[in-house]
Amino acid sequence: MKIGVISDTHGYFDPRLPELFSGVGAILHAGDVGSEEVLDQLGQIAKVYAVRGNVDSPALELLPSLKTSFEGMQVEVIHQLSLPQVELEAWSDGELLGKMQPERREAFLQGFDQLTRVVVFGHSHQPCLLTVGHRLFFNPGSAGQQRFSLPRCCGLLEVFPRGVRGTMMSLERLSDKLPGRVWLPVAEEAP
Repeated sequence: MKIGVISDTHGYFDPRLPELFSGVGAILHAGDVGSEEVLDQLGQIAKVYAVRGNVDSPALELLPSLKTSFEGMQVEVIHQLSLPQVELEAWSDGELLGKMQPERREAFLQGFDQLTRVVVFGHSHQPCLLTVGHRLFFNPGSAGQQRFSLPRCCGLLEVFPRGVRGTMMSLERLSDKLPGRVWLPVAEEAP
């Protein structure tokens, strides 16, 4: 199953989204939606699961977080998440590799349900695909109008019987793929 992943639209619906999200079974929006119209337009592509961002009006009636499951893979969607410091080790085949000190890793993971395999978040506008333990942390960046010097992007989650894969996609040009594709196999048992 393919799932569209988007965040920080701030009221802007990029006309490329229907093509990028063609064939997805659902869309996850990690907040700062900006308007009901964006949710309606995304809803014409697939069912939308959205959370409230720090600039969203209470009139949107979105929850601050949600948990759902796709083909047995539990996913949590939130707006803000502070990642602990990661020590960068290498750049390999378009992916930045790093590690987290064990004590930071354990403290960070305590805030998440043991069954959660994917955490989708936004807020920072900085695209991020990171595996910590048996979880994939996925910030698709901002799909809204250009802000700061950060790339405009969104992403895809692909759920398979034995794992999940996250992919970043640029909204600048359809042919661009941001460096960042992470495959996370399903653990036999959650630690």
